[in-house]
Amino acid sequence: MSKRVLIVGAGVMGLCSAHYLSRRGCAVTVIDREDAGFENCSFGNAGLICPSHILPLAAPGMVGAALRMMFNPASSFYIRPRFDRELFDWMLKFRRAATEQHVARCAPLLRDLNMASRGCYEELANLPGADFGLMRKGLLMLCKTELGLAHEAAHAERARSLGLAAEVLDSRRIADLEPRIRIEVAGGVLYPADCHLCPGNLMRWLRKQLHEAGVALLWKTNLTGWRLRDGTIEAARTSAGDLTADEFVLCGGSWSAAAVKEIGLTLPMQPGKGYSLTLESPPQLPTLSMILTEARVAVTPMESNLRFAGTMEIVGFDRTINPVRVRGIVQSVPAYLPDFGEANFAAATPWCGLRPCSPDGLPYIGRTRKLRNLCVAAGHAMMGLSLGPITGTLISQIVCGEPTSIDIALLDPDRYAKN
Repeated sequence: MSKRVLIVGAGVMGLCSAHYLSRRGCAVTVIDREDAGFENCSFGNAGLICPSHILPLAAPGMVGAALRMMFNPASSFYIRPRFDRELFDWMLKFRRAATEQHVARCAPLLRDLNMASRGCYEELANLPGADFGLMRKGLLMLCKTELGLAHEAAHAERARSLGLAAEVLDSRRIADLEPRIRIEVAGGVLYPADCHLCPGNLMRWLRKQLHEAGVALLWKTNLTGWRLRDGTIEAARTSAGDLTADEFVLCGGSWSAAAVKEIGLTLPMQPGKGYSLTLESPPQLPTLSMILTEARVAVTPMESNLRFAGTMEIVGFDRTINPVRVRGIVQSVPAYLPDFGEANFAAATPWCGLRPCSPDGLPYIGRTRKLRNLCVAAGHAMMGLSLGPITGTLISQIVCGEPTSIDIALLDPDRYAKN
């Protein structure tokens, strides 16, 4: 008998989990608080699949950087000062996690997760009708300064020690790789295993696939609570009534912590707002995805469009567009790409999304001991799209009672459980 699975959240985690569960014969329903036309955090991101990103957000130096940038609303990493007990608790946990020992534990796992997810994307791209623009051309880290290049070269050495390909380049070699676009930098690093895609196309294709597979997608259905019995969930209480299932999977992004607070599950989380602007007629179009390292801005070609994405803004559940943040992205670009000016961005509509950030920079993936039939897949921060398929694969393995293909002990959703 196939299991009935209810998934809360229709972002990339929810849809990927639904995809792999339905392929295993489960009867899947996905609910989402928004309507079908809402473009959640999975739509407007940079579209990067990045095995090179082996450092968690909580890494040495990030605490100091956050404090230095706290009073600069145009900075790439901004925490709005406010009295909020949950924010203080998150920042304390972030500080404790930002150690070299934490990075050493996390880096091999993040490598394995990202490489496995890259393989999943290649399999998905071979399915009929899959047209989400998967490009296996690598990621180019552009460094404006010699100091930035030295820092990125050290990261490249760490990546190579973990078996990842990384090549440190001078400005002449970068010009050879991207002859169609003028770049002014000290140098950079190429990570050939990285890929990029069009996230909006991916999300629309996943929805179509799920509909054809018989997965029920219930929009404008808000989770309001849970009906519990003997250490299990009997039903999810929703605005559409109680929905029963054998297994429940929480993929609620930044709202995941609030969704399980009443049942005593502790998932420290802060929404990190990111922005993007997409140029439909860019003056130049690169072939590789790039990151402007000192500015922390990603540049991704998406068919004939060019997307610029960046910033991490910890401001709570505020989805308003802050023009200061947008201006910070726009003004950082010409230093690296001198043929781009503010006028090129005049017609671009700014987008923002809330990325779910755990304090240790690792997602929550797995079954919670609090309730026997509840799994969590949330807290992926800036790696959501990159890790979507492998997260869905792992969730499907757990729900179906199989050993996971990757050891995910570090991702335990109960790791911050209160004693």
